[in-house]
Order: sequence, then structure tokens, then C-alpha cells
Amino acid sequence: MAPDWLCYRSLCNSCTININQIIPVSSFFNTLSFSCYTLPTAKRTQRRSVPGFGLSYRYSANRVPLLRAFKPSEVGLPRREEEMTIASAVRMADRKLVVKDRTILEGVPDNVVATAGSTCGPAEGVFLGAVFNESNCSHLVSLGTLRDVRFMACFRFKLWWMAQKMGDRGRDIPLETQFLLVETKDGSQIESDGAGEEDQIVYTVFLPLIEGPFRACLQGNHRDELELCLESGDADTKASSFTHSVFINAGTDPFTTITDAIRAVKLHLKTFRQRHEKKLPGIVDYFGWCTWDAFYQEVTQEGVEAGLQSLAAGGTPPKFVIIDDGWQSVGGDPQKDEDQTENKNKPEPLLRLTGIKENSKFQNKEDPTGGIKGIVNIAKQKHGLKYVYVWHAITGYWGGVRPGVKEMEQYDSLMKYPMVSKGVVENEPGWKTDALTLQGLGLVNPKNAYRFYNELHEYLASAGIDGVKVDVQCILETLGAGLGGRVELTTQYHKALDASVARHFPDNGIIACMSHNTDALYCSKQTGVVRASDDFFPRDPVSHTIHIAAVAYNSVFLGEIMQPDWDMFHSLHPAADYHASARAISGGPIYVSDPPGKHNFEILRKLVLPDGSVLRPRLPGRPTRDCLFSDPARDGVSLLKIWNMNKYTGVIGVYNCQGAAWNSTERKNTFHETQSGAITGVVRGRDVHLIAHAATDPDWTGDCAVYCHKSGELITLPHNAAFPVSLKFLEHEIFTVTPIKLLAPGFSFAPFGLIDMFNAGGAIQELRYEVKKGAQLSELEGNCGVDEGRIENRSTELVSVVHMEVKGCGMFGAYSSAKPRKCTVGSSELDFEYDSSSGLVTLNLSHMPEEGQDVHIVKVEM
Repeated sequence: MAPDWLCYRSLCNSCTININQIIPVSSFFNTLSFSCYTLPTAKRTQRRSVPGFGLSYRYSANRVPLLRAFKPSEVGLPRREEEMTIASAVRMADRKLVVKDRTILEGVPDNVVATAGSTCGPAEGVFLGAVFNESNCSHLVSLGTLRDVRFMACFRFKLWWMAQKMGDRGRDIPLETQFLLVETKDGSQIESDGAGEEDQIVYTVFLPLIEGPFRACLQGNHRDELELCLESGDADTKASSFTHSVFINAGTDPFTTITDAIRAVKLHLKTFRQRHEKKLPGIVDYFGWCTWDAFYQEVTQEGVEAGLQSLAAGGTPPKFVIIDDGWQSVGGDPQKDEDQTENKNKPEPLLRLTGIKENSKFQNKEDPTGGIKGIVNIAKQKHGLKYVYVWHAITGYWGGVRPGVKEMEQYDSLMKYPMVSKGVVENEPGWKTDALTLQGLGLVNPKNAYRFYNELHEYLASAGIDGVKVDVQCILETLGAGLGGRVELTTQYHKALDASVARHFPDNGIIACMSHNTDALYCSKQTGVVRASDDFFPRDPVSHTIHIAAVAYNSVFLGEIMQPDWDMFHSLHPAADYHASARAISGGPIYVSDPPGKHNFEILRKLVLPDGSVLRPRLPGRPTRDCLFSDPARDGVSLLKIWNMNKYTGVIGVYNCQGAAWNSTERKNTFHETQSGAITGVVRGRDVHLIAHAATDPDWTGDCAVYCHKSGELITLPHNAAFPVSLKFLEHEIFTVTPIKLLAPGFSFAPFGLIDMFNAGGAIQELRYEVKKGAQLSELEGNCGVDEGRIENRSTELVSVVHMEVKGCGMFGAYSSAKPRKCTVGSSELDFEYDSSSGLVTLNLSHMPEEGQDVHIVKVEM
């Protein structure tokens, strides 16, 4: 379910208003004509000339007119028609794409066609397509010239994964771009919200889509043209006409614009659901451990138990485990007897699945029938875990299912050789010699995909397994030849996977991995968690800053469809604090891959409570609005700021990610020159995009209190005020941001939460302010005195009582403009410290809530 405040925004946006005045415009789209019916009374609506549907104006909360579809029969439209057009925020005119009277694309070719997006919910947008002279399995067409803007693109630098790229003209847009956000250069980031529409910054989102059996992506060329690439992945799957290949939406709030665009695409495609419509598995609220970087494929049952025991011994007990690659029954293809010298030069045979049950490492010699159930029972009964997941590839294993194996013959697997699209090969040339390209993959007959998943998951569920991490998902797009193409094959497999997961893992226990193609994303109805970027590589120094930037920017797109998972990390590592703090504000699952006995518990205790739960924020972590188009990995001057929301606070993570990025020339991640000193940026309360939703007062002034995690400094920020932050390479800082509540003249309060935790504010479950009679006395001169800049309440009357429910244990902190009179936890009064120079109140919640209680009941009297 969506958080209450998101539902509130949706309700605000759903108000429909019929406009009395029809606006005459001669050309809405060059390729479409619009007509108007005269309605009874003063109400008029308009419809486009497509049989069966009409259009009415729809207004959103930001005063942008939106379009909504209806059937003429529903409103009793008369027969008389008048030629009319509609003034839209996104329109085509004179071979230009115009957004709120600002030209985004020029020189749009005549074969590019536009269709109103009005039948697709609240987004005011347009679909683009193209008509070609011949049917083919792939097409490339210019959409026009793109210049004098700023953009952020999410593109696939590998078959499996996206990363971000920024630029200001068409030639900067990389191959395989699947998400493009464009900003006009007019306006000011600070003043945009309060400016008139003509002065506001406008954000335009381009979403290349699935159309029939074709998948679309974007790219630029040397003429600064934005190009649309369409591919079916099958030489026999051809088409020549496309009308809904790209959806374009615009607005003055970038995050709302994106959300509305994704919703419009969902309503159009009807093949996926958005993140807030999906059930998130229980693992997201607990600390976990993954076996991958601890053991890789050498994982054993004994190793799993050692890892669980090691983490629990330090006071950070994992509550879920992912048994990664290494538990399955696999084998290589039979090798012919050949010359030994020849065999030495041959690559290692690709391993393929030979059975759905576990290998011998996870079989109990004393009870061979027990299988993987043995380690599941140990994990849950002995170590108190709530969830056990296992890994498998979407095709069974890396090399698929081995044909000719008696145990697997019912799945009818056939050898298929990947045909990787041109854009992917350009970005990732290694595919030309990849083992999969040379040795092929055993693909289960798509008709048997559900049977395969059902039997595999049924066995796992019977052993007590709660979910699966399904990897290597993008490989399906390369195997569609002769099977109806990439989209058809991907859809068949994902429907089968969704059905099996829904049947066997009622907690929706699935994590999607290596799945960053839109073929998969736009057919995701079930999966609620998706890995957000390429792996955490503990031994690759170039990867760490790249990882944090990639997960943040990818989450702008991925976070609309699933909850991004920012991957495992090592707690005992030079970049451990850097990674850990990012995971804490990501909104996704938090888990490590430490080898047994190699942990930094000081860092882990900033993430994990003694009961194994975590303080998870409510949304996907994303870059702040003013960071969306800066390049914190390449430009040498920008810091990356990431925001998220708790119920009553916001959180901002600031990271120096400069110095390394994907190199478009070398086609790999590399270091590049950057300044060795600190980079300085600024932080505002409003960097937390939805911070107003954390305020308990509808008349909140915009003033915030900010707690700095590393320095312990408390800062009070008036609305729109900023303070500087300077960070060196691989440095970071976390800020808890809380709206200040004015209780009475001279009396203000703002709780931070458990200030020793990275996401302090996640501990505050409930917050209520009770104003007392003393608030009236505080207005009278002489009842309050100033002591070192802070107010001292000299009256015996209570001004206010702050009621809070707090999860967990540790040092609790809050801002108070006056020294509290008393603090209580439950029925007991608790000692507290008050720093009159900063207003910081601290009290120690020394233990977890009593048995049977989820929270501490904390009261602060002022």
C-alpha cells in the first residue's frame, strides 16, 4: 500500500473539472485531428477522432490541465461536431516537440507520428511512434534535434545493468537509453516552486516502451538528434508502423512528473504494476546476510551456519539469509575425447542445471532425504531467522537446463545461442567472446516454463524456503529468435515466474537481479524488489563511488516499478561506512556478505537493532532535485545528495562520488583525474522533497532542525536557508531533517530519533503534540527568560507534552528551544541531557521495549 501522504496526493490529483470554455487552437498534433461536441448546459468536452473515446479536461494539484478518456455514450454527446484542438503541455507543432511553450525537439521527421496520451490516467502527455516504408525486425529513426537542455539518462552499459549519464545535447545520449529526464534551463531551482508558470523549471520525461513484439530504446547521434531504436530480436517478427513506442510527459515537479508518466504507461500497457501496488516481502524490514562474497560458489551448509552464528555473536543477528549460487545440482556438457593440448586451450565448459534439488554439499549424509531442509531448519530453529532465500537463474542456471538429462527431460530444453542487440554489444564488446555466445544456453521450452518454476519452487517451499533471488534475467532478450521475439519470450517466462512465486511464496518472496531491461520491467506484475545496479565488488577500488551514484540515479526510474535493492556489502572494508550509510537510506533490504568472523560491529550497530530489525525509510532513496542533472561522478565539482522519508522526519545522505565512472571510450569503469581536496555543496531542509508531509502542522513554516550524524552537530534552518558541506573522496555525511513544531512563543520542538543510527528518524513510529495552558502564559512578558540564547520556562504551568512512540534502543535525540521539565519512558521518569547552546535534548533508551511491546512510550514535558 502507498503511504498515507502519497494516497493524499493521489486524491488531490484526482479531482476532475469540466471547463466551460473551449480553447480554439488550430494544430494540436500535426498527425491528429480533434473535434468538439456541444454538451447540454454549460459543460463541454472534447474528443479526438478515434472511434469510441473522447477527452475531457482534468486538473491536477499543480494546476496543469490533464486529459481523461471517457466514452461519448457515458455523457450523451450530441451529433454536431466542430473542428477544435486542445492546448496541451506536450504538443507537436511545426515539426517541433513543444513542452509548455518551450521547444525540446526540433526538425521532427514527417514519418514520426504523435498520439494523445489522454486515455492513460492523470499524465498530460503524448505517445510517439513512426511509420516506415518496409516491415523489418529492427528500425532506427530520428525524433528530432535535442539541444540547450540538461538531461539525465539511465542507459544499459551492460546487458544486465543500467547506469546514469548526464549531458546537454543529443550526441551525449548513450546507446541503450531506457529512461530520459530533460530539464529546461529557464528558471531557478530555489524559486521554481513559487514562480509563475512561465518562470518555472519544466521537466520532461521520455519513456521508450514495449509496442507489440518490439522493444524501444533511445540514443543520440553526432548531429545531436535523439534517435528511437526499435527491435524485435527475431528476424521473422517484423512491423512497419508504430504509434506508441515512446511516452512523453512534462511537469514542474520532477518526481511527480515521473510517477504520473509511469502510471500512464501502466494504464496503457496493462502488463505491470507500480511499486506501491505490490506487496514488499518481509525481508526489507530486517537485517540479512548473503553467502555470495563470503564463499562465492564454494558455499556449504557448514559455511552458512558459521556466518549466521558469527553475526549474531556480535549483537547484530541476521533475520534472513540468501543462499546464493553454489547450492544447485549442475554440470558441464559431456566432452569429446580429444587431444589433451586442445583441451587445455578450450574454455571451461559452461555449467548447466541437471536437477531441481540441491547438490551434495547441502545433503545430510545421515539423512539423504533431508536435503536443503536441513540448513533451513538450523537457520530458523537454532539461529532465529525469519526468512531463508535461495538463488537461481531465470533459466535455471547460468548455462540454462542441460538438454538430455533424464531428470529434466520433461522441460524439453533446447540449445539456444544468444543474439545480443547492437547497442548492447557496442557498450559491452565482451559479448563477442562470452562463454554463453560460444557455448549456448539450454532454454526450457517456453510452454514448459511454468511447470519448471512450479516444480522447483514447490520443492523449495516444502523445505521451508521463503523466497528466491532470480538472476540473469536479461538473457531472455537474446534468445527470442524463432520464438516470437524478445518481448514475447520474456513475457512468457515472467508470467510463469509470477504465477509460481504467487503460489509458493505468499510473502511475495522474490528479488529480481540482472534485470534492467524494459522487456522485463514492463511485464513485472508480481516482483516487488529489484537489484538497483551492478554488484558490490569488494576487491575493485574503482567500483565503490560508481556503485553509490548508480543505485541512486537508477532508483529514479526503477523505484517507480519496484523497491530498489542496493546490494550486499562488506562491513569490514575500507569503504564500509560509505556503503552502509547508503544502504540505510535506500529504503530497500539491508544485508552484508561478510565472511564468517570478519565484521565491523561498530558499523553494523548503526544499521541493526538488537532484535535484527532495521530502521527502514518509506521510499526509494533518490538524488535530490538539484542533483538530478549534475554529474557527481565525472564533473569534479558536484556532491551527490540522496533523500528519503520517514514518517515524521526526512533523511539526506551526501556523498563524494567523484573520480571514477563508466568510460565510453574504453567501455569499462575507470578512474579519472579529479581534484584531491574537498568538494563543497549545500544542504537545505527542502532537499527532502516531501519534507512537508512529515510535519504534523498543516501551517508549518518550513523551518527545520537538522542533526549531523558524524559530527553530532545540530543546526536549525529557516525555510530555504542552506548550510555548506565539504567532503573529500569517499567521504559522506548523513543528516536527519525534522520539521520544527512551534508550540507557543519561545517553545519549539523537533525529534530526531535514535541518533547513533544512520537513519535516526526511522525509530519514531508515532508523534503527537499536546498544547497545555502554560502556552498562554508563555506569551506574557516575564514568564520566559533567555539563558544563553535558549528559553527557560519559569512557570510551573505545562506548555506542552510531546508524545512519541519509539522503536528500538539507544541514544534518543531531539531539538527543543527550551529545556524540558521532565522526560518519561512508560511510567518511569528518565534522566536527560540538555545542551542550551544548540537545543539538543538526549536521553538513553538503554534496552529494547519490554516483551509484548513494540515501542517505547516517550513523553517530553515542557
